[in-house]
Amino acid sequence: MENGLSEDLSDSTQLPESDNDQRVYFVPYRWWKDAQDATTSDESDGNRGVLFMATPPSSYAGPMKLINSIFNPELAFNLRREENSSQNGESGEVGFSGRDFALVSGEMWLQALKWHSDTKVAAKCGKTFSAAEEDMSDVYPLQLRLSVLRETNSLGVKVIKKDNVTELFRRACKIFSLDSEMLRIWDFSGQTALFFINDKAKFPKDCQQQSDQELLLELQIYGLSDSIKCREGKKADMAVQNYNGIHSSGTSTAMNGNAGNTSTSIFRSNSSVFFSRSGEAGSLGLTGLQNLGNTCFMNSAIQCLAHTPKLVDYFLGDYGREVNHKNPLGMNGEIALAFGDLLRRLWAPGATPVAPRTFKSKLARFAPQFSGFNQHDSQELLAFLLDGLHEDLNRVKSKPYVEAKDEESRPDEEVADEYWQNHVARNDSVIVDVCQGQYKSTLVCPDCRKVSVTFDPFMYLSLPLPSTNTRTMTLTVVSADGSIQPSSYTISVPKFGKCEDLIQALSIACSLGIDETLLVAEVYNNRIIRFLEEPADYLSLIRDNDRLVAYRLKKDFDNSPLVVFMHQHVEEHYFHGKLTSSWKAFGIPLVGNVHDFVSGSDIHNLYLLLVAPFRIPPDGTSNNDLDSTAIEEVEGMVDNTSSFPDGDAKPCSAKGVELPSDSELQFYLTDEKGMVKDEIIVMNEPVPKIGLHRRFNVLVCWPEKLTKQYDTSLLGSLPEIFKSGFFAKRPQESVSLYKCLEAFLKEEPLGPEDMWYCPSCKQHRQASKKLDLWRLPEILVIHLKRFSYTHSAKNKLETYVDFPVDDLDLSTHLSYKNGQLSHRYMLYAISNHYGSMGGGHYTAFIHYGGDQWYDFDDSHVSPISQEKIKTSAAYVLFYRRV
Repeated sequence: MENGLSEDLSDSTQLPESDNDQRVYFVPYRWWKDAQDATTSDESDGNRGVLFMATPPSSYAGPMKLINSIFNPELAFNLRREENSSQNGESGEVGFSGRDFALVSGEMWLQALKWHSDTKVAAKCGKTFSAAEEDMSDVYPLQLRLSVLRETNSLGVKVIKKDNVTELFRRACKIFSLDSEMLRIWDFSGQTALFFINDKAKFPKDCQQQSDQELLLELQIYGLSDSIKCREGKKADMAVQNYNGIHSSGTSTAMNGNAGNTSTSIFRSNSSVFFSRSGEAGSLGLTGLQNLGNTCFMNSAIQCLAHTPKLVDYFLGDYGREVNHKNPLGMNGEIALAFGDLLRRLWAPGATPVAPRTFKSKLARFAPQFSGFNQHDSQELLAFLLDGLHEDLNRVKSKPYVEAKDEESRPDEEVADEYWQNHVARNDSVIVDVCQGQYKSTLVCPDCRKVSVTFDPFMYLSLPLPSTNTRTMTLTVVSADGSIQPSSYTISVPKFGKCEDLIQALSIACSLGIDETLLVAEVYNNRIIRFLEEPADYLSLIRDNDRLVAYRLKKDFDNSPLVVFMHQHVEEHYFHGKLTSSWKAFGIPLVGNVHDFVSGSDIHNLYLLLVAPFRIPPDGTSNNDLDSTAIEEVEGMVDNTSSFPDGDAKPCSAKGVELPSDSELQFYLTDEKGMVKDEIIVMNEPVPKIGLHRRFNVLVCWPEKLTKQYDTSLLGSLPEIFKSGFFAKRPQESVSLYKCLEAFLKEEPLGPEDMWYCPSCKQHRQASKKLDLWRLPEILVIHLKRFSYTHSAKNKLETYVDFPVDDLDLSTHLSYKNGQLSHRYMLYAISNHYGSMGGGHYTAFIHYGGDQWYDFDDSHVSPISQEKIKTSAAYVLFYRRV
């Protein structure tokens, strides 16, 4: 070791083979040992080494990783001398871990370098050895502060940032990190023995003595890339990318490459190449998170927060003093501590993919909804985590009681500031400082016009996707007079509209007459399970896989009893080798109106009228002929029905077409499910209980031979409201982020479930609500509402949102402009969701210094071009103020 280089190695093309070179080189042990084994037949004194084990300093009781953080200006450790260690370095697999190094003299280094170079070019004739520029570029000096600790038989080593350039300090953190494996250093130079002579310490003459206990020394570092290649047994080329370092925002540029099953991070700066030992991910923030079983939603959210600039600075600093262990709204500080520890592990030098088990267990303890290993929503986790971190780090130990005053016609600026001061009096944390903004909420009573204005804080903005404000629905329209066969219509309605919107759109589509009305019903298992009669009911109650029928009725019969016909026919099947028969429901129900007092003949004739469009035409008759004559035939039969005695004859139409008689079709009063035969309906006899009910159900039993005369398939096929594959080829919907923001800020009425209590009317009213952005945060989190939930269904919207990357300008969307703060933002992280509600996958895109983006996919971290970060999978956007 010596103070300073005697010559500029980077400018050398060949080193002099001189015995006067007293420099001490720090090289990978395996690299050195391979050369020695090949060139030395017996063990010589020059090959005997002293082993030092690197340990944290005894004065520091905490984990070494906190000292070794790149955000800490000092790296400290001890080199403990192992007196009884093997002197020749043979200890099993020493050197293969990548944590074993050697100290050698300049001459030893040159000889080893010559052997490795000759080995590489052995097949190339005529090339002689020289210390080439590529070898010289991998040599760099590192300033060390060295102390002799004779009582512990060790050397105290400090690497201080102010003694070294930033790049070299980072490299020291990489080399001497003690987080994962023990560091062993073998001294073959004989120099360290000088430090342990009992009398006056003999230091190299060129060393500058800073004090009686501390020396400032310079160590030559070489050959780490060869160490990696030797350890892996690989000669493959490695990718290299500029390393721009850690900025004030806490970001840097790096790149991950793969060599076999192990990935290696590589950095180049000032013509020096540095290989950091790592796992699949990288280092200095390019570290992945292991998937513990459907925890990609958690990994995605954590990576976005772990690359939020001011949060990184905060949690890599002394945040422990702000942990609030007594906040009843918090989690005893445990979530903050677990998150801080996880973030430090992600930013530790040379870190491998981290398994967030401790954080996951804390999360499950305080938020049972995230326990287990089911897939969850990354935005829901993010909302919980931000709120939990805030309460765990709340600087307010005792929250004062504050009461909002009425605005009393005061200026909005004054009222807003008062609301904000009241808020921060109870909520003061780094989360509030960085992530919370404020919006203005205006409510107007529709009756008395009372106006209520409040100014509320927000942690994130949940924006709707306005391009999906319409919904496509397909329904089947059935005529109640038997004039036409059922027809299907596809209409567009407001996505959050009401049944009246559906009726209006369908009326236009089917050319509904002014004397007609539509009665919509949901059909399931050959029966009506509900009627959609309330105009104010929301269409969100209707699922895409529902089947709806709209019955076309005359308005004149609005107040007359409604008959719902359900159908059964005999079905034969074999049971234990015997042919048996049973009744089975088929087709969709048919609906018609009757007078208050009716007989069995009226019911019979009405049914024949309704099924006429389904009758199979006789030979030689087209479907058009059937359509034109069906009503005539039935009406002819209906006119003469009263003259037929019960069962004496079968009715015929004017054209001689034989129609079913009451002896072939059996009619029964039944329940809503059509499961029971309550009372038989007899021809020419009054139907009991008709006048007691507005709607009654009739079950019609068909003989098998009669079903062959009708096309029952027309009665049985109903399309779904929306078939996902039907529009699979339609163009992808696209909307700008500004349009989403405008939809969020647009005035709209509150829903019936969100009625507002008007202090003037003293009643709950369906008030109109208007939101305005008032105070913007340093970090703006935007949640795109891709998932819609109802009591019975969940859907995902695949709309492509075109969001700004470098310049999100909110100046035109802000109601109050503070001239001292910028209203422009830059995107730095995206939480993505791929797939459907039933099964999907979360990843994160992170901006990491310069113009480089990275794809964080659980453990795997890889570069991605900025052109590819805009997808329809974007779910949560993270912006920082510029």
